[in-house]
Amino acid sequence: MGLWRKVVQSKAKFTSFRSYQFALLLAAALAVFAFYYFGSNHENFSSTTRRMKESQAGKGLQGDAQLVANLSEKKAAESLPSAAVVNGQTDNSVGDRTIQLHALMMFTKVDKNYALQEKITVAIKSMVKHAVLKDNEMLHLHFVSDAPSKKIGDPLLQKLLQGAAFKYQVTFHDVDAMTQKLFPVVEAMQKLFSAGSGAYYSDSIFFLSVAMHRIMPAELTRIVQLDLDLKYMSNIRDLFEEFDKFQPGAVIAIAREMQPVYRHTFWQYRQENPKTKVGDPPPDGLPGFNSGVMLLNLEAMRRSDLYNQLLDAEKVRKLAEEYHFKGHLGDQDFFTLIGMEHTELFHILDCTTNRQLCTWWRDHGYADVFDLYFKCNGKVKIYHGNCNTPIPDN
Repeated sequence: MGLWRKVVQSKAKFTSFRSYQFALLLAAALAVFAFYYFGSNHENFSSTTRRMKESQAGKGLQGDAQLVANLSEKKAAESLPSAAVVNGQTDNSVGDRTIQLHALMMFTKVDKNYALQEKITVAIKSMVKHAVLKDNEMLHLHFVSDAPSKKIGDPLLQKLLQGAAFKYQVTFHDVDAMTQKLFPVVEAMQKLFSAGSGAYYSDSIFFLSVAMHRIMPAELTRIVQLDLDLKYMSNIRDLFEEFDKFQPGAVIAIAREMQPVYRHTFWQYRQENPKTKVGDPPPDGLPGFNSGVMLLNLEAMRRSDLYNQLLDAEKVRKLAEEYHFKGHLGDQDFFTLIGMEHTELFHILDCTTNRQLCTWWRDHGYADVFDLYFKCNGKVKIYHGNCNTPIPDN
């Protein structure tokens, strides 16, 4: 407000009409700045100017200043600018004709964990190596990050994406801002599906996939969420084609867990229900899910009454109580639990799309059944080096 007050005072010698005109021009200039700095996904310049003029008529100069500020905050929060980057160069030709393929990764605490820098190097380099997009497509990479990690990630990603033969864009989302939005939705889940207070998965952000449809802009309808410890052996674009294979009612695509972890977690329920398929290996059993690679149809998640009802804290608690379930793996525990009763919500990805390599449970009491879960036939599309398992060089 100090800026507007100075403008009006410095122009006091002019007529009220000239003062009004000058202020309007200044407000328009600020709108241009907000438009080009924060992108134009949801409003173009004409609609912004029209809104400002309408606000002028009803609220005066103070209302215009607030409108520009609100627009800037809105664009910054959504973090979905429209300009693409082609081999490191800005490409302002991206518009309505460009199809954005959205992929999201967690990129937090990287400054305290050098291994994460190595993992993202493997992931992005292999992604770039195999990615082939159509001319009208752009890969939009989203990273949920804290400030120290972003400081590391900016130059690292510029280096890793250099020479990419496709259009791409990188957006960083503030982890604290996202966590604040997530907490009211997932608070109950943290108590049921976390290893304990202060544990890695106890942070709300590791339930992002569960409620992403509620905190991302409505214009974002589909997104792939990926772990950092992946190595791509095929075109990432193939993942997005899986969305077209969803059956009615399905909201998420996810691969089965390839260890008997949920055979262990559901031990009491299995003991009380000896004929259950809960925790049994595929193809006939319900081994649970692994969240290393997920396709989230955000539009379908928003529309699904069933899915949103299952987010209710009391329903989650009762379901966990029924199955004697106490997990420690965050979002994949939630998806596994609701998947025991509502398989129709999930499109099952082939094991080759999330070829998990961890063998921890083979050496911890389940060697006799381990291979029933772990076997995976077919050419691997994505390796998943979960529990810090080395990924093959081939």
